[in-house]
Parts: sequence; C-alpha cells; structure tokens
Amino acid sequence: MKVARKPEWLQKRVNPGEQAGMRALLGELRLNTVCQQALCPNISECFRCGQATFLILGRLCTRQCSFCNVDKAQPQPVDSGEPARVAEAVARLGLSHVVITSPTRDDLPDGGASIHAATVAAIRAVSPATRIEPLIPDFRGDRHSLATVMASRPNIVAHNVETVGRLYHIRSGADYGRSLDVLSTCRDLSPETPVKSGIMLGMGETGDEVVQVLGDLRGAGCAYLSIGQYLAPSRNHYPVQEYIRPEVFETLRETALGMGFLHVESGPYVRSSYHAGQYLADTGADDNSRR
Repeated sequence: MKVARKPEWLQKRVNPGEQAGMRALLGELRLNTVCQQALCPNISECFRCGQATFLILGRLCTRQCSFCNVDKAQPQPVDSGEPARVAEAVARLGLSHVVITSPTRDDLPDGGASIHAATVAAIRAVSPATRIEPLIPDFRGDRHSLATVMASRPNIVAHNVETVGRLYHIRSGADYGRSLDVLSTCRDLSPETPVKSGIMLGMGETGDEVVQVLGDLRGAGCAYLSIGQYLAPSRNHYPVQEYIRPEVFETLRETALGMGFLHVESGPYVRSSYHAGQYLADTGADDNSRR
C-alpha cells in the first residue's frame, strides 16, 4: 500500500545547526543517542534544549525489526566505561530527567541488564536529583535480568509494545505477550515504580485493536503511555500504511485516560522519550526519594 505524501501536520523541519553543541558533547564523550540512530524528527528541538535519550550498549541490534533504523549486526563487546560517561553527560547537561535505552542484545547472557543498572547507579552518584528512566528491551522475558534493572531503583521504567499483537511479525524476535509480561513483571518486582509503554500508529492497525492494546497495557499495570505516528526511516523499512489525523490522537488520549492511565502523551510527533519528564511531573510523582 502506498500512502500519500506527508500531510501538513507532519512537516516539522530538522535543523542541523541547532544540534551542533549536543553533537560535540556526544562526540567528546563517545556516546550514542537513539535520537540520532532512529532519525527522530524531534532531534533539533531536543538537542537545542540540551535533551537527549542515551543509547547504551552500542549502536548495533541483534534483531531485525523492519520498522527500526538502529543498525542490525553482530554487536561489539560491552564498554564498561560507558555508564560513567553517560553520567558525566547528564551532569554536564544538568538534566532533571533522563531516558536511557539500548538496542536488544540477545548476544549477552543478561541482555545488557547489568549495564542498564550500572548506568542508573553512575548517574545517581554524580547527579542525585536527576530522575532516571530506563527504556528497556524485553531481555527475552528473563526475570533475573528484569530484577537487575528494577533493583537499581529507577524513578520510572519503560518498555514499548510498539504496535498491536497482529502486527508483531514486523518485530523480529519479539512477542506481544512477552512484552506485556515484561511490564507486569516490572510492576510485581517493584510495585512503587511507575511503568510506562508506548505504541505507534499508522502501521495497519485498526481502531479496535488499538483500544485492545490500551486495555492489555492497563491489565499489565502500565500507568503511563505514549502514542505517536509511525514514520518509516527509509523506503527499505516497513511502509507507513496511514497518516493518523491529530484529532484521532486526542480521542485516543481521552480514551486512555478514561481507562485509568495517569498521564498520556498522544500526537503525531510523540515519541516515548519526548517530553518524558512531564509524565511524572504532571501527576505529582516526580520526587527523588528513590535514590
């Protein structure tokens, strides 16, 4: 299916000049961001404001998801100095909230959970007031790996289901039920830690399927949600099936809030880490007693 060119509400411009300062810092500290790897359309806005979502455990993913722009190949060995460099960047940027994510590392026994935990600890040591949000892969559903992350006491933990169960063939190596189990396991391991997820629209899902996902996420204990428009990184990726109108996103936001979600960001340019600090701040859950 070939869709029309992007509509007027999806014409945000990327300005490389606004990114120079952040790119210099990232280059100096030898750090990656999902902002760059995923070709995020919000990159200029976030980099200009001194915000970035750090991509730890390298730039290479062991899975072959057809919607994602992160490179797929055999990853390099783990960089044990990376957590400290991420922490330095957080401190130098003065971040009040930071999202830490990673590619899927099925080549590692714990999926990289120990590095996620080490990164949380390193940030706590140098910037104790910063709220920390690990955006984690599924770790193949391994409870020990999830326990490792939750024991680091993040302020909020996120795992994105990305799409409806029927379309999980585009998430090579992933499983819809397993992703829901990841969220519920995180909740069970640390009931006081808020759980967050995200989905993309425009991949061929139906409205009823989206509502079903919202219900499944609530059933898994998810309290925070992002809903955004899927934008194919290139012609070689899974094609956009539909551009969803802004009013549909607003309707879904109201539906999700009515189902009991505490905070929902829903709009064409919404991404899981976009304005991530607002989720806790807007619900009065932004204290830092978890350090």
